[in-house]
Amino acid sequence: MQAIARLSQFVGKTFALWVLLFAVLAFYAPTLFKGIGPFIVPLLGIIMFGMGLTLSKDDFKEVARRPMDVAIGVLGQFIIMPGLAWVLSKVLDLPPEVAVGVILVGCCPGGTASNVMTFLARGDVALSVAITSVTTLLAPVVTPALIYLLASQWLEVSASAMFWSIVQVVVLPIAFGVLAQSLLREKVKAAVSVLPLVSVAAIVAIVAAVVAGNQARIATSGLMIFAVVVLHNGLGLLLGYWLGKLTGMAVSKRKALSIEVGMQNSGLGVALATAHFSPLAAVPSAIFSVWHNISGPLVATLFQRFRNEDEATASNKPV
Repeated sequence: MQAIARLSQFVGKTFALWVLLFAVLAFYAPTLFKGIGPFIVPLLGIIMFGMGLTLSKDDFKEVARRPMDVAIGVLGQFIIMPGLAWVLSKVLDLPPEVAVGVILVGCCPGGTASNVMTFLARGDVALSVAITSVTTLLAPVVTPALIYLLASQWLEVSASAMFWSIVQVVVLPIAFGVLAQSLLREKVKAAVSVLPLVSVAAIVAIVAAVVAGNQARIATSGLMIFAVVVLHNGLGLLLGYWLGKLTGMAVSKRKALSIEVGMQNSGLGVALATAHFSPLAAVPSAIFSVWHNISGPLVATLFQRFRNEDEATASNKPV
């Protein structure tokens, strides 16, 4: 078990490398990965179940302890990224399926990887986890509503169908994970150490399936979609930090807010696009999944140089 736990830690730390590697493999050898396509939704359910196993009462106590900080983060998540996606789609005159895909990933809740990146950035991890939890639980209502509002001008959107999809692939697995944690406490603690391995394997499989299924489309429009995704992610990270600064947050909170806003649950985007739109609409989410696991560590490394208030105070104290 210890060997598996060490392997899990290694895979978790090298997450971006595995996602990038298998995305490239899927592009050049698509037949090897096309069979994964029908399992995208169950794979996302496994990831969400793992998230449920790691949630605790303290995560929700954090919401009650500082509701204003969490509210700012939640509003930033559901306003900045959807708004940016809509503006980019309009300004760049994206094809309908690509525009819907970009808006879809913009309307998704925060991704669990944001909590790890916030930790690496020496940001406020408790705030990051609280925002991720709240946006995820609000997703069944907010995400379909935002997609309907912003994307229905390009393609027909069924908000009710997406609501039920998110309940199935996000809310129910998380609920089962929380229930399993409360009933099987010690056994769950042992299993949590291998969760990074399971989550990475599932996300890698999802990305590989989408890339393999859209290899021809990516070959013709992949660079354009990649550029839009990089711009979307970068502006989200920047505006998230500025939002924290404008609302008077401490540096550690600004870091958390920036990463929360900029990093999305792209796996959910893939699942929704595959179920309700077209394979091409899933490509922005798949590319986002690859890119934000590269940009996240880069931003976390940059943020490490931004001294938090407590660190600055400590350095100014006389020895």
